[in-house]
Amino acid sequence: MLPYFYEKCANPASSMHADGRKAAEAVQAARQQVAASIGAEPSEIIFTSGATESNNLAILGAASASSCGRRRILAGAIEHKSVVVPCWSLLKQGFDVEIIPVADDGRIDLNALTDMLDENTFLVTVQAVNNEIGTIQPVSEVCEIAHASGALLHCDAAQALGRIGIHVGDWGADLLSLSGHKCYGPKGIGSLYIRGGARRAPLQSIVHGGGQEFDVRSGTLNVPGIVGLGAAAEFAERDRRSDSERIGRLRDRFERQVISSIPTARRNGATAARVAGNSSLTLPGIEAEALIARLGDVHCSTGAACTAGALEPSHVLSAIGLTRAEAYSTVRVGIGRFNTEDDVSYAASRLVRTVERLSRIPTPAKTRSPSEHAVGQGTPTRHGTAGREI
Repeated sequence: MLPYFYEKCANPASSMHADGRKAAEAVQAARQQVAASIGAEPSEIIFTSGATESNNLAILGAASASSCGRRRILAGAIEHKSVVVPCWSLLKQGFDVEIIPVADDGRIDLNALTDMLDENTFLVTVQAVNNEIGTIQPVSEVCEIAHASGALLHCDAAQALGRIGIHVGDWGADLLSLSGHKCYGPKGIGSLYIRGGARRAPLQSIVHGGGQEFDVRSGTLNVPGIVGLGAAAEFAERDRRSDSERIGRLRDRFERQVISSIPTARRNGATAARVAGNSSLTLPGIEAEALIARLGDVHCSTGAACTAGALEPSHVLSAIGLTRAEAYSTVRVGIGRFNTEDDVSYAASRLVRTVERLSRIPTPAKTRSPSEHAVGQGTPTRHGTAGREI
């Protein structure tokens, strides 16, 4: 990325001079890298500022382009907030939004989806991998059901690249969102896959201007970020199998060490259909925020880093059946490419020791519920994720 910050910093839209053409060539090379990582054509890749923008463009753009009179969206119950909030915003515009239920492991209820679909549904949106509990969705099956009723399928695959194999041809998705920093690339860059390319895009632009990115997403291109995303996507797919095998062993070791020392601890999400580096653990009787505040150099979170500071419990944990108290006792741990066995053993030991110390703290005479604590006087600061995580 470095040369495109200060040596090759021309605008790729300035094709009249050599430096502009070099920048445009770098963008096109990255487009090819991203496309290859998901089995797409380069012309089907649009660069954005991240998966949040990609999700918004897919959902709001598809709603604006819905020319067949369909006004209904179906969204999975554990979608990322960058999917949930755009869907809710469409309610104010007269669209109907229905939530597809999930099982207690987070997997989409395919029978419910089939029953919910009708001739008024224009879009189904289901993420490939959940950001909190790591559950992998059966995207190809969801897509087949959606297409049978004439609906489009959008897939938020931000957490999937480099963790599971993505092949848009096999999956059948019409729109698919990716994020740079979720596959070890830079922050502030992402992409949207559009089946058939921009000229056949089933959506309208939500950002207007100079017509960049085939007039689907205007704005001067972030060339260093795009170059970084291209390289990260290539490395993510190249190393996916070896990374997943090694990280999966580390995750299993971490969970064994914690659960053997804290028998009441339990995992959340699917056991088999789960990405390697995710561990969501409920620790009954322990307030997760208090635990995280005391872990020091071991960094984890209570839920999605994007919603840190929220007073309500995670909607993902609620959707899979956890009570408010259980949700407030849940931590999410990410194990990634640069972690080692020593890291995992150290983190598990720190977590166990801290839980033991918190368990010995005397309980006040009048105990408040986690929800009361969250809104009461002296609410502690919610700590987000940091350090090396998924």
